[in-house]
Amino acid sequence: MQKQLCLFFILGLLSCSPSKKVKEDHQIIEVEYTLESPTLDGRGLENSWNKTKWLPLDQNWLGTSYDHEDFNGRYKLLWNEEALYVLLEVIDDVLYDSHEDPFKLWWNDDSVQLFIDEDNSGGLHQYDHNAFAYNIALDGNVVDFDLGNEPKLYNENITTTKITEDKLTTWEIEVKLFKNDFEVGKKNGSVFLSKDKKIGFALAYCDNDGSTERENFIGSVFVPGEDKNVAWINADVFGTLVLKE
Repeated sequence: MQKQLCLFFILGLLSCSPSKKVKEDHQIIEVEYTLESPTLDGRGLENSWNKTKWLPLDQNWLGTSYDHEDFNGRYKLLWNEEALYVLLEVIDDVLYDSHEDPFKLWWNDDSVQLFIDEDNSGGLHQYDHNAFAYNIALDGNVVDFDLGNEPKLYNENITTTKITEDKLTTWEIEVKLFKNDFEVGKKNGSVFLSKDKKIGFALAYCDNDGSTERENFIGSVFVPGEDKNVAWINADVFGTLVLKE
C-alpha cells in the first residue's frame, strides 16, 4: 500500500511538471537532395545548384535602412547524407576586416553567420550547443561560443571557399551537423542526414563599411518584436529546413 501511494505521488508530480516547449515551425524551406557534393570552389556551377531556387537575404535585424548598392544578398541550399550546403551571393561595396584576432569583436567585421539547430528543438543556446551560431570571417575562420562563454574555433565543422569579383562575393559552404553534446577538442561524429529531417536554420551577414561597429546585420528570417538581434541567443526564431529528395 505504501509503495502504491509513493507511485501515485511521483506520477502526480510528473503530471504537474511543465513539459519542454516545442518549437513552432515557421518560415519552412524544403531543401533538395544532391547525389554528388558540390565542389567548394566559390562558383556554384554544378547542375544541382542550377536547379535550385534563390532565396532572399533581406531582413534587416540591426542598423538603419540600406540601399542595394551597399548590400544585396541571396542564397541557395542543398543537402546529402554528409552535410548541408549553402551557396551565398553578396553584393557589398566594401569588405571590411579590422580584427586579425579571430576572437576579438568578430561580429563587427564583414562576415557570414550561420545558425544551425540540428534537431530543430529551439530554445536558448547562447553558451551551450543546443544550437550553433557560427561566424565565418573573411579569412575563413569559424567562431562560436563554447560552454562557459568562451569563444572557440570551429573550423572543422564548416568548410568554405569564397571568390570576390568587383562588388560580388560568392561563398560556397559545407556545414557538418552535430548533436548538442558536442565538445570542442574531442572527436565528435557528425550527424548522418536523411529525408524528411527537420533542421532549425537561419543565415545572416554582418556588413561594415569601415566603422568601429557593424552598420547592418541582415538575416534570412523575419524576427518579430523590436529587438531582432536574438538568433545568437534563442533558436526559436530560426526557420525550419525540411530535407527532401
